[in-house]
Amino acid sequence: MKYSGLTLWFTGLSGAGKTTVSQGVELELKKRCCQVEVLDGDVVRTHLSQGLGFSKEDRDINVHRIGFVASLLSRYQVIAIVSAISPYRETREKVRQMTENFVEVYVKASLETCEDRDVKGLYAKARSGKIKGFTGIDDPYEEPINPEIICNTEQESIDESVVKVIHYLEKMGYIPVSDIPELQLTNV
Repeated sequence: MKYSGLTLWFTGLSGAGKTTVSQGVELELKKRCCQVEVLDGDVVRTHLSQGLGFSKEDRDINVHRIGFVASLLSRYQVIAIVSAISPYRETREKVRQMTENFVEVYVKASLETCEDRDVKGLYAKARSGKIKGFTGIDDPYEEPINPEIICNTEQESIDESVVKVIHYLEKMGYIPVSDIPELQLTNV
């Protein structure tokens, strides 16, 4: 059976666990010999969207660029894993329309938890006024209304979140089903 490419879009606040969960998913997919490409928001901003600021317009342009690249990859049976805050619901919906197979993963954690996890001190800088327009502080994060998957990283381990994503992809026929029993869950 030939499996389809897709865009697997991880969204959530800074510090929610998007990158960590997506890295676990990437490892599992590679074990299954899936073609995978990771588009991390921070890395893409450095190389593809250099020079963009953090205004709503610039954030939208950045998300559109990431979405465009992901859609190109998915056309060729690549699973494009995107890990980007992508704070605006309308922009994420536009990206969804760009690609045939789009799976939105909301990596959910409270603002307080994300601030506690913040090893770079970005939230503290935003609260003190040193960073302007920081998502969750003085710029909104619009939660997804109906994501395909919700990974609540305050209530589940990283491994549980990874398994939840993998199980959904198996159930939907995007990837082969594993014969490893611990990945055979009955509920997403």
